[in-house]
Amino acid sequence: MNLAHAIEAARVASSRAYAPYSNFRVGAAILTEGGAVHTGCNVENASYGLAICAERNATAAMVLASAHDRKIRLAAIVSPNTAPCFPCGACRQILREFGCEEVVVIEASGSPRHYTLDALLPHAFGPETL
Repeated sequence: MNLAHAIEAARVASSRAYAPYSNFRVGAAILTEGGAVHTGCNVENASYGLAICAERNATAAMVLASAHDRKIRLAAIVSPNTAPCFPCGACRQILREFGCEEVVVIEASGSPRHYTLDALLPHAFGPETL
């Protein structure tokens, strides 16, 4: 699995988003340490607060797919509505829960920009804090 493939998977997922209220579509692709790719898109709800982000949906797909391959190597985030599209705080925390090492967002130029999760979520709360 290469980065270009993960970005394309996130792009395809963004096209499947359910965003009738905001029309803000987001797709995410998660690459696990074992090489599996799991995608998700945002799903809105009329009550707004029940909407769920692409990154959390991709993480849920990963959890469902395997009880053993749950370490996130990389998360790629794509939105046709804005670039770059960063994960929200809740999604950053979920990615942290599963050891995400790197987040890739797409710049307006179309180029990928790489960030460590620590740079996006400094001083994170994790299982070791409990």
